[in-house]
Amino acid sequence: MALSCPSAADIRLSFCPQEERNRMAEADGKSSVLNDGSEEPDPGEDQRGEGDASAATEGHSGSQAAPREAGDEAKDKLMPDAKVARVPGEEEEEDTDSMDGSGLYSLTEEGERESEGGRRERVNERDAGKRAARKRNRPSGGTTHHSSSSDEDDDDEEEEEDQEEEEDEQAMDAWLGAELRDLSGPSWRAVPSLKSREIGRGSHQFVRRVCGARGLVQRLELQGRLERHTGCVNTLHFNPSGTRLASGSDDLRVVVWDWARRRAELEFDSGHKSNVFQAKFLPHSGDSTLAMCARDGQIRVAELSATQRCKNTKRVAQHKGAAHKLALEPDSPCSFLSAGEDAIVFAIDLRLDRPANKLVVVKEGDKKVGLYTIFVNPVNTHHFAVGGRDQYVRIYDQRKINENENNGVLKKFCPSHLVSSESKTNITCLVYSHDGTELLTSYNDEDIYLFDSSHSDGADYRRRYKGHRNNATVKGVNFYGPSSEFVISGSDCGHIYLWDKVSARIVQFMEGDRGGVVNCLEPHPHLPGLATSGLDHDVKLWSPTAENLTGLKGLKDVMRKNKRERDEDSVRHGDQYDTQLLWFLMRHMRNRRPQRTRREGAEGDTDESWSSPDSSDEEDGGPDHVQCMSS
Repeated sequence: MALSCPSAADIRLSFCPQEERNRMAEADGKSSVLNDGSEEPDPGEDQRGEGDASAATEGHSGSQAAPREAGDEAKDKLMPDAKVARVPGEEEEEDTDSMDGSGLYSLTEEGERESEGGRRERVNERDAGKRAARKRNRPSGGTTHHSSSSDEDDDDEEEEEDQEEEEDEQAMDAWLGAELRDLSGPSWRAVPSLKSREIGRGSHQFVRRVCGARGLVQRLELQGRLERHTGCVNTLHFNPSGTRLASGSDDLRVVVWDWARRRAELEFDSGHKSNVFQAKFLPHSGDSTLAMCARDGQIRVAELSATQRCKNTKRVAQHKGAAHKLALEPDSPCSFLSAGEDAIVFAIDLRLDRPANKLVVVKEGDKKVGLYTIFVNPVNTHHFAVGGRDQYVRIYDQRKINENENNGVLKKFCPSHLVSSESKTNITCLVYSHDGTELLTSYNDEDIYLFDSSHSDGADYRRRYKGHRNNATVKGVNFYGPSSEFVISGSDCGHIYLWDKVSARIVQFMEGDRGGVVNCLEPHPHLPGLATSGLDHDVKLWSPTAENLTGLKGLKDVMRKNKRERDEDSVRHGDQYDTQLLWFLMRHMRNRRPQRTRREGAEGDTDESWSSPDSSDEEDGGPDHVQCMSS
């Protein structure tokens, strides 16, 4: 018998208890209906009920309708015109993936959007469920005689808690939404740009515009992994042409990758005694010279051959504390800067007999400031910026450093609210933009700030980037795009964040590390892609190959979680940063594989030292000259 599509009213009738008993009685071949003396329905209703049940069975993959209880039946009689609405994910938590905070939607039989009242009703039901759960978990007490008053008190407490939670959520959303600007329209469109390139118009700018296109940033996804290291990967650096990628690790090894083919071209022992923090190709050296620094305070240089082997590594400077960062001069194949936790900045020139020269000791008043980061202005290479164990970004001019005048500082920057902050704030990383006009700074357990490097001493920040968390490690930050169109950072939550630089809005959000922390982010110099690393032992490669734009799934929840944990830690632990850093270092030193024993047949260590006279004599810095064997 052909069945017509039932109406919404038919669906309601087909699921009432009376009709259910009628169908069950007919299926058993009974001639009468057990209806407690009520009238029998007419044959048309029975026939329609059978058709509705069949349609409902087909539409719900064989699901069976259970008879309702008496209370539900009474409810149906009170609401005869109520429609059956099915809400996707009704039993799950509210979807908070989108940044616009859109509400839930209900798919009714007519495909209409659910009314605002229906959404409020579900929110109230969820709140009631939370209150009921808290009541069940609350320890029981008192006597039955006072149960009524106790229930009223419990209801008042629950209402206060709900109100506090709502206020906290509103305050969180207000904080996250503050200091944001409207996102501008896309500056690059694929089809017109491709047509222009085909006729030779603007072809020389095509790659630069593609790399800075927001549409491609929003399509970034994991492309592959480079697996060779046996410890955390702490540093990544592309050579100037972008064909090779250098990585350094807690396993004391440095690997040079042919990243496009995902294979290691060269692997060698760095010569360091502790975690390798940076390894960089010197520019215009033919990819034959790598500068390295590590937790042991050594600054070493590796000489690479054209036959894919390392000739040797030499120590050229020694800090008295860990050396986290090196700063390259863009056009120099033989000179660079280093900064250490001993507050010293070395200027290193490989053409000299003694390459290292102490440039400045960074101080605030009479107190030394240990350094975590250093960067040279790519346009005015005489200027360099440092940051470390206080809240100030300091800019120096190498030509006129006089430590008797303002400790040699040219100018200092700091967010105004951090100048007199009682919390211990540190700068973990800073970088200049492509043209040297802007300076990006990441603070531990704070936000990322953008300064104008041309502003006068004491100027406040221009932009603020929120949502990530920088607490557990010395975390990096970087610009992305040929014209520094975006800001990119890792996070303790294991995600990678990309902000539009002008609007400070997040445009990409990716899970970047199973170990929980992303530290290094290295954009490719000429292509729309990047390499990242963290506590995982691999290097991850990202490219814009996703079919659809990102939906920023789960972003709001992660941002709220990061902010909440940050606030809680700032209250409970005023000096959380050093504790967490020590914990991570000790943990991964325990898990690090033993240093490989150097071959006895290799060249022995020389007594010649390239270290500065100001280098440390108080600790064993390791051999000055190590013969490398590629593997």
